[in-house]
Amino acid sequence: MIGRAETEAFLKPKPVRIIWGVGQATQAALEAAGIRTIADLLRWDRGDLGARFGSMGDRLWHLARGLDTRRVNRDEKLKSISKETTFFEDTSDPDLLDGHIWRLSEQVADRAKAKRLSGRTVTLKLKKGDFQLVTRRHALTDPTQLTDRIYRAARDLYDHAGTKGPFRLIGVGISDLAPEDQADLAQDLLDPDARRRAAAERATDAIRARFGAEAIIKGRALR
Repeated sequence: MIGRAETEAFLKPKPVRIIWGVGQATQAALEAAGIRTIADLLRWDRGDLGARFGSMGDRLWHLARGLDTRRVNRDEKLKSISKETTFFEDTSDPDLLDGHIWRLSEQVADRAKAKRLSGRTVTLKLKKGDFQLVTRRHALTDPTQLTDRIYRAARDLYDHAGTKGPFRLIGVGISDLAPEDQADLAQDLLDPDARRRAAAERATDAIRARFGAEAIIKGRALR
């Protein structure tokens, strides 16, 4: 639980994509206006946000300050964290899809870290041009909140999905949620570089928190 006094400091370095309801199109529109982090959003006047983004602008102004009028049910636990994107044109391009799997995994990991949660099951969602929905899941050895582990599991699910598209939508998520102190504790004996990549990701998170979400961008995220 984050107290009101700590809310602004906690949110400032976070990327705008962690805000509920900010999808790919909204994120692109915000970035076009120079808004990449919550700190960027906080510099905008409420009226200016409304003038540029309509009712969404007013909502963003409130959420950037931790102000949310939605009713909270304390007995209702969050069951999953997921992100998805719909393409303007159906695609089977493997490089493009790989880039989206990475970005979606990163967004899911960012949200998990912001909520101080982790997930044991990774889910990949694919929707084809004829609206056929394909869903695949993989249970990890222990919960994770790392982009690297989520991406690797989601990519493996894609490689073995049994369908090549073209796809209209792709989504990545985690479920079977657990507190972050249970995340990524087991050493993967089959992947001796796993700990090194995890340490590198934590270091990247620290740099992004200090200098902004765009301070470090993975090459595959540019696809």
